[in-house]
Amino acid sequence: MLKLVVLGAPVENSTFLHVPSRNNIVSSLFKCRFPAVVAEGMAPPQRILFPPENIYMDWQQRWRAGAGLHNSDNTCFLNSVLQCLTYTPPLANYLLSREHSRSCRQQGFCVMCRMENHVNTVLRSSGKVIYPSAVISVLTLIGEHFQLGVQEDAHEFLRYTIDAMQRACLSGISDLDTSSESTTIIHQIFGGFLRSRVTCSSCKVASDSYEAFLDIPLDIKVRELVAFQHLALCLVSRCNKKVAASKRFTIHRAPKVLTVCLKRFEDFTGGKIDKVVKYSNCLDLRPYMSQTDGEPLFYSLYAVLVHSGNSCHSGHYFCYTKVKSNFLPHTRKTCAEEDKL
Repeated sequence: MLKLVVLGAPVENSTFLHVPSRNNIVSSLFKCRFPAVVAEGMAPPQRILFPPENIYMDWQQRWRAGAGLHNSDNTCFLNSVLQCLTYTPPLANYLLSREHSRSCRQQGFCVMCRMENHVNTVLRSSGKVIYPSAVISVLTLIGEHFQLGVQEDAHEFLRYTIDAMQRACLSGISDLDTSSESTTIIHQIFGGFLRSRVTCSSCKVASDSYEAFLDIPLDIKVRELVAFQHLALCLVSRCNKKVAASKRFTIHRAPKVLTVCLKRFEDFTGGKIDKVVKYSNCLDLRPYMSQTDGEPLFYSLYAVLVHSGNSCHSGHYFCYTKVKSNFLPHTRKTCAEEDKL
């Protein structure tokens, strides 16, 4: 089965619905305690597109739990993703302010304007069930291969949607360096940077490269997810020959909300991997960072996206979201006190 994990700033004072059968979980969402910073070894941005101090990780208004989404024409993949995004506080705060639509540079279709419309409609329609027409009507504009009525992959739709929102934030802006592109509201919430370090086994010289990400897929069939051995041409030292080298990926700059997809679908058969993967409501990301020294980097689980079914060709998607005191009565808890899923 698939899992998707999203990590970001802590959801304190919250309640979480009981989640059944971990080998059906597709997605799990967490939030982080600490703000992202410019990481060592990376060039600082030449331009800041959205001020980081205006990103609020806690809800800025009190809201009742919003509307449910009507499922028709195999739209469960879309509905479950939309609900997870709707209850992501830093994104919802921004969309509820309608700041984007007041300054939108897009001509015609804009996925940020559509999401803004959707989130405002959902959270202002408590107790109702609505059809998410603002998003469904532009499904093929989010991804041209998506077809209404066809069963689609929830993680793929999430990725296309977040990518489209990132492009919308960059619309009308040119000549940006990579670091500046990462200062949009979307990349500051969901994005981070991976460091790929290749170390020559002969001369021990290391070569680093950096890659922006908006989510991280994890292969659950192996225990070591961040390193592997391979043959590489050593060009960073005197070797200049093919030698055994190790390549290790670490998170160099952590996002506020991290999405991790646990890859449960087999590459060729489409079957599901039913391996149980255990994790708690809190995750310390520090051991997986390029800099492992320092204070713990805690993330708190706030949503789980589930696929129920035996293969990628059929089944049903649904989600659970954790809500704060803005929505439901709660017992005050800290991240460390929360129970395991």
